[in-house]
Amino acid sequence: MTSNFKVLLEFHRAYAYLDRYYTKKGGHQIGEIVVKGRNTMERKIKEMQAFFGLQVTGKLDYSTMKVMKRPRCGVPDIANYRLFPGEPKWKKNTLTYRVSKYTSSMSHAEVDKAVDMALQAWSNAVPLNFVRQNTGEADIMISFELGDHGDSYPFDGPRGTLAHAFAPGEGLGGDTHFDNAEKWTMGTNGFNLFTVAAHEFGHALGLAHSSDPSALMYPTYRYQHPYGFRLPKDDVKGIQALYGPRKAVTERPNVPHIPPHKPSDPDICDSTSSFDAVTMLGKELLFFKDRIFWRRQVHLAAGIRPSTITSSFPQLMSNVDAAYEVTEKGIAFFFKGPHYWITRGFQMQGPPRTIYDFGFPRHVQQIDAAVYLREPRKTLFFVGEDYYSYDEVKRKMEKDYPKNIEEEFSGITGKIDAAVEVNGYLYFFSGPKAYKYDIEKEDVVNVVKSSSWIGC
Repeated sequence: MTSNFKVLLEFHRAYAYLDRYYTKKGGHQIGEIVVKGRNTMERKIKEMQAFFGLQVTGKLDYSTMKVMKRPRCGVPDIANYRLFPGEPKWKKNTLTYRVSKYTSSMSHAEVDKAVDMALQAWSNAVPLNFVRQNTGEADIMISFELGDHGDSYPFDGPRGTLAHAFAPGEGLGGDTHFDNAEKWTMGTNGFNLFTVAAHEFGHALGLAHSSDPSALMYPTYRYQHPYGFRLPKDDVKGIQALYGPRKAVTERPNVPHIPPHKPSDPDICDSTSSFDAVTMLGKELLFFKDRIFWRRQVHLAAGIRPSTITSSFPQLMSNVDAAYEVTEKGIAFFFKGPHYWITRGFQMQGPPRTIYDFGFPRHVQQIDAAVYLREPRKTLFFVGEDYYSYDEVKRKMEKDYPKNIEEEFSGITGKIDAAVEVNGYLYFFSGPKAYKYDIEKEDVVNVVKSSSWIGC
């Protein structure tokens, strides 16, 4: 493939993205968009950049293209828009819903559970109640579809548009469609159905997209743990503006009780297992997975036992994205979504803070991995295919970043789940593999099973 052809292909993809999410269209729409002035390519790029908090240049720069490649919701978003004209909302407090077409990625019971939990997240905030029906036409019809499925908003295959939903109203109003070309899951090995469904049901109830990266209604995908999930403040404010808050005591319809689900502990010795985060803490190494973490001495892999994260870090609950320790200061940083916590040993130091304190662009919504390098006193943050470098002395992000991981770290491929420096070597954890990286040689010198670090 020639360089000219690559540029042309990238331009075509960008044009298609802007046409889909930043152009007013006729017919039965997901959202009505009103744009002032000429609908030029440059204007659309600027509006997209402004929405995502990027530098507004009107150019298809690297950061802009990175955002365009992120899996996302199919509902349009634009800086100057009126989505769902007249702020439509449901005129009744009890809504029916039905899953008419299921995905083969999950069992029917798993799909039903994800849908129920996603609707409950909204019901907890406003006086709306949801009742499942198994036949006939419901207020909110839910289905998994492929390609062109008859609503003028065709799906585009894996890792593009994940789903879309229509505003409250008759006919298609409230209906929610998921792209059946995606791999749907209850966990993280694919796209989490609860996460996407909760977002789409926000549209089905009348909400537009939010430009707040911490909001559930942000356009691009960010995993949310289903158990114990609470709507972020921005989403609560939006939905209560339409329906008002739920009162402490209210009469509920006879909705079948869904028993609470107790998540099972991860089988870390499974051949496909991986870690969420790894960090030094004092003289120990900590390995995190779901709601569990393991502690081990650096040079001793015996006597390792799992503990729940809440037993030592109650505020973190579960599913830590990344962690690192600044050894000279004796403090550690733990990341979940757009927030981070600071600890001194196992003692939490104050409330959570936002990751944008570090200088990340607004489109970065979570950190995949982080590692502190003691000699240059810099921290590397891994986000998707790229990484950033943060100067811990100057307390600012370094210029000329992000950079591509594979181009800068020879032999490292795939998504970085966790990273840690031990005895002058960098260890990258990617799925079931752990790569030992020689900083001086700038190359991988060994590869082992990730779980071997905790005695498997």
